[in-house]
Amino acid sequence: MKDKLFDVASRFVLEGKIEDIKPLGEGFINDTFLITTEGEESPNYILQRKNTNIFKDVPGMMGNIQKVTAHLKAKIKAAGGDTSREAMTINVTEEGLPYFADENNDYWTICMFIKDNITYEAADSPELAFAGGKGIGKFQAMLADMKEPLVDILPGFHNIRFRFKQWDEVLANDPVGRKKDLQKEIEWVESRREEMLKFWELVENGTIPTRVTHNDTKINNILFDQDGSDLCVIDLDTVLNSTVLNDYGDAMRSYTNTGLEDDENLDNVSMDMEIFTAYTKGYLGETISFLTEKELEYLAFSAKYITYEQVLRFLMDYIDGDNYYKVKSPEHNLVRTHAQYKLLTSMEEQFEEMNKVVNQYSKELSA
Repeated sequence: MKDKLFDVASRFVLEGKIEDIKPLGEGFINDTFLITTEGEESPNYILQRKNTNIFKDVPGMMGNIQKVTAHLKAKIKAAGGDTSREAMTINVTEEGLPYFADENNDYWTICMFIKDNITYEAADSPELAFAGGKGIGKFQAMLADMKEPLVDILPGFHNIRFRFKQWDEVLANDPVGRKKDLQKEIEWVESRREEMLKFWELVENGTIPTRVTHNDTKINNILFDQDGSDLCVIDLDTVLNSTVLNDYGDAMRSYTNTGLEDDENLDNVSMDMEIFTAYTKGYLGETISFLTEKELEYLAFSAKYITYEQVLRFLMDYIDGDNYYKVKSPEHNLVRTHAQYKLLTSMEEQFEEMNKVVNQYSKELSA
């Protein structure tokens, strides 16, 4: 395998002589490796084999990443920042492509490794939640004026109309006969269908604008500098044109949950209002200059929207026979459904307070 990795890496334009290539991280989606080079002067690199079961159009995806990183670097340079540390640097092959396709039709990519960074797996304090909100907010703010369209490499992503089409088909087919025992859970989904579609219609008709979005805003996709400040947003595989509310809502789903995504003890699960408040303050501090009144109106709602979507998707996969998400037991997707639904109901119970927080900081930061 190592010979294969060295051969792939040799196809790219890199500084320095490659010393070693070793696996990096757990690789839930892509296979990731660290390339170390000889000496202190040349940088190290991240090599990835992209998961083509999820990313069907790797050339389109890498084209998106090139456009986004070029836009970010131009903004960083204009502000006197360090373009090699504050944005990802994508390396190209000898042919000038941001990917290499091997004889097995596997797609490989390389980016520069940003050294001396700090990462976190969870936002376990208001201070860290504030920094995370600031990091994603800054990312969106720098891309707010980017007009060049991106390739839709994940059709239907966060599109609830698309998800309902899938849902209706799975319910009609009931391939493994589980629907009969899920009347309560199915009602959870159906009782909120109209509310969710009304929100998505605002995106479809342009009332809520379409911008550049990251679409995977958990905190470990932000690198922090040694002084604790946000440094760089990474893992840009999912960048798309959508509503920035998806990024905010997805962050709230992951940041504010006091339990696990698949927590079997539902007493552990709720939305942490303190974390919500801190993230919102950090986020709005960077985005208030470009967000529209309608985006601000639905900012808190987006947390419910994304969490609801995940309830639907976990339950849909359970009814369908567990074909999408990896499961540890036959009931795993149902456990996930119940845990996410508990988080959703906690958000619904605190929704008035969530809106008050958004309104408060919107007014303070606009003054």
